[in-house]
Amino acid sequence: MAKAQETAADTAEEPTGGTDEVTGKGPRRIAVLLSVAALAYVLDLLTKIWVVTSLEGHEPIEVIGSYLRFEAVRNAGAAFGFGQGMTIVFTVIAVTVVVVIARIARKLHSVPWAIALGLLLGGAFGNLTDRIFRAPGFLQGHVVDFIAPTHFAVFNLADSAIVCGGILIVLLSFRGLDPDGTVHKD
Repeated sequence: MAKAQETAADTAEEPTGGTDEVTGKGPRRIAVLLSVAALAYVLDLLTKIWVVTSLEGHEPIEVIGSYLRFEAVRNAGAAFGFGQGMTIVFTVIAVTVVVVIARIARKLHSVPWAIALGLLLGGAFGNLTDRIFRAPGFLQGHVVDFIAPTHFAVFNLADSAIVCGGILIVLLSFRGLDPDGTVHKD
């Protein structure tokens, strides 16, 4: 009986519908997700350290004339200043995103989805770190933003990772690719 179960498990097929480039088998998909998340998180953390040590209390730096500048801003809310003073709510949302990604990752067989979820995870961790550890206090921290395009909200690399991950998820969904690697032709 044990031999029959082992054989059935060994011959179970992975979801089909994609090429090897689309469907990552085994631990590769998790490695991609974690690598992308780590890269997004580290880049966000390093840029925020630079902003806090070199840009806060100084004049903004013009990067592309008057179109783009680096300007240190502490954001107690979310994008576009929405939800000022609701840091705990955004902390709970970020923790929920992390838990959902961890649950999806267990059945993840798509490298593009691993990249998208890695971007979301890295961005969520980046802003979550600020909300937990930055002033004014534990679980009340303000997010460090610094990328300031003219006539647009000031944001950071974590925000960029979250937006890029979200856009990629929408594109993958429109293409019919599921996180488990199946492709739907509608």
